[in-house]
Amino acid sequence: MVSVCFYFQVHQPERVRDYSVFEVGKSSDYFFSHKNREILERIAKKCYLPTNAIMLELLNKHAEFKVSYSFTGILLDQLERFAPKVMQSFQKLADTGKVEILDETYYHSLAFMYSKKEFTEQVRMHNRKIKSLFSQSPKVFRNTELTYNNGLAAEAEKMGYKAMLAEGADRILGWRSPNFVYKPVSANIKLLLKNYRLSDDIAFRFSNHDWKEWPLTAEKFAGWVGKVNGNGNCVNLFMDYETFGEHQWPVTGIFNFLRALPREILKHPDNDFKTPSETAKSYKASGEIDVPEIISWADVERDLSAWTGNRMQQAALQKIYEIEGQVKKSGSKKLLQDWRKLQASDHFYYMCTKWFNDGDVHKYFNPYDSPYDAFIAYMNILGDIKLRLEKMRKASVAA
Repeated sequence: MVSVCFYFQVHQPERVRDYSVFEVGKSSDYFFSHKNREILERIAKKCYLPTNAIMLELLNKHAEFKVSYSFTGILLDQLERFAPKVMQSFQKLADTGKVEILDETYYHSLAFMYSKKEFTEQVRMHNRKIKSLFSQSPKVFRNTELTYNNGLAAEAEKMGYKAMLAEGADRILGWRSPNFVYKPVSANIKLLLKNYRLSDDIAFRFSNHDWKEWPLTAEKFAGWVGKVNGNGNCVNLFMDYETFGEHQWPVTGIFNFLRALPREILKHPDNDFKTPSETAKSYKASGEIDVPEIISWADVERDLSAWTGNRMQQAALQKIYEIEGQVKKSGSKKLLQDWRKLQASDHFYYMCTKWFNDGDVHKYFNPYDSPYDAFIAYMNILGDIKLRLEKMRKASVAA
């Protein structure tokens, strides 16, 4: 038997505007509110609403069909403010009882690598948010951008999670296949690894006319899944939800592909669909996976270089986390919220100077003309935050 495990990441950050050095100390309006709402409404129209309608149709039509989602807190906050109909459509999916919601950091941050305390607080915030909106208490964890290592697995176990998601990177698997359930060397939980070849066939190569497998049909893809029978237990298809309608436009046929895929996969009597929790429970770990260094699902390297690969990114990350204690001691809820929004990994992704195959990816949804513009605006904002902290300190002393 082969179980298809569909997982979708749903996230949009609150992008910071082109904040000038001349505004430092004069304005604490950091975020590109109008543009963020504009982008969210565009994605809702092109992706979220039509894809959710198809998913609801498929969940009602096929008794065996199941999917899972991970929503960032930043995205959920924006949906509540700007797109309540989209929020309701996601809740309808969850109400079917065939959708699993996963936990992650509330602000889509890299906090695990820089502050374990902040990481824990964000995960707990996220868990409470999911309970309030979807009436689920997640038992599976995925970290921002599928960043993962042995230490994170141990931390996830301490926090009560039963399974984790990670990238099925070749360098950690070696000769082994991502189509089995594994166990981290550092924790007694299950580890589900992304089949990046099949996932990327949909997410990245679907509309590429130069790809030798183009056009990709549901029948052809289901055939590839079927070949795993006897050579694996699960096919973990992990991707951004914006794949449908945004990254792959409707004209490519992506929606027709999605509608037909469950039917084609279920034509094989040994195939089914499972949520991550079901997949973890159904199959024994076929071995241990040792990941001492951080891996991710980003770019061809599948490491942290998309966020920490140059000195600008390293400096920005160092500066945002070194003021954690001051921000939390300030007692200002607004300042704490601003500081946390600035932790979103997207801000550092926009500073990336990598080129070639990854270049176009880093430009997507990027509000800046260059990585240097992103860095300058971000550092100017940090300068203003430090002034706010100093004013609060002086006011406290004076009182």
